[in-house]
Amino acid sequence: MKERLTDALYGLGWSVVKKLPEPVAVRLGQRIADQTWKRRGKGVLRLEANLARVVPDASPRRLAELSRAGMRSYLRYWMESFRLPAWSPERIRGGFDVKDVHHLVDGLAERRGVILALPHMGNYDLAGAWVTTHLGVPFTTVAERLKPESLYDRFVAYREGLGMEVLPHQGGSAFGTLARRLRAGGLVCLVADRDLSASGVEVSFFGERAKMPAGPAALALQTGALLLPVTLWYDESPVMRGRVHPPVEAPGDGNRAERVSVMTQEMADAFASGISEHPEHWHMLQRLWLADLDRGPGNAGSPEGPGSPGRPEMEKP
Repeated sequence: MKERLTDALYGLGWSVVKKLPEPVAVRLGQRIADQTWKRRGKGVLRLEANLARVVPDASPRRLAELSRAGMRSYLRYWMESFRLPAWSPERIRGGFDVKDVHHLVDGLAERRGVILALPHMGNYDLAGAWVTTHLGVPFTTVAERLKPESLYDRFVAYREGLGMEVLPHQGGSAFGTLARRLRAGGLVCLVADRDLSASGVEVSFFGERAKMPAGPAALALQTGALLLPVTLWYDESPVMRGRVHPPVEAPGDGNRAERVSVMTQEMADAFASGISEHPEHWHMLQRLWLADLDRGPGNAGSPEGPGSPGRPEMEKP
């Protein structure tokens, strides 16, 4: 029953919210965000605890302000995502402004394959739609299977409608397909700031231990593709902002596991720099740091393979 209700709510969002005038959708998202923040549920408390790591000198009042802004940013993501299928190509092109995009454009021109690795910031669906619409470049991503199956199908159809190739994450089967796309000079986009599975790579993140997926670095090493971290954020305008960070270089020494570890740490450092500048736009409403897992039961997450944007409930799948 819960799964059917979840599926129905997402369906309602795509069928109703996309028809609302944009100012109405913006106000609705802000109202829902404020009400959710005031209830102080688990997601809000987890977001605030995560932000305390990112902004360690913040007072309780400042953390509350950041978490409220974070929920508004999070709901802006959802309102935009429900409306994206109705956006014109012109609206998509004008909806995203990205710094240092030359790293991406130059890498694609070299036909060496490019991996974009992103944290849960801003709206990566809008960024993806901008890539397929403004740059005219298709790309491949991975989605964890959600329950019910009909909900997973909704998200796949939604992202395919924006020009993405979506692979299901089933064990390691997606890795080979991603590698083939990269060897052909293609583009792969992966959400990569959380992987609590056994294959996750331990990194230092804001001074504490966390795990991130090995996939982006492993794919770059295996195929010679360019690995580019990307961070996204909002300002007060209708336009989302972003930055393509410099390439993560493959180290010359060490075995494969050691090289993947070094590259994943560099990716984590790039994420941290972007999150530090715009902490309220990092939508991490789940446990991330290993110390938090040691303190309490459960919620270790599910395997996210090479970097999957799949997350259950009112999270970014």
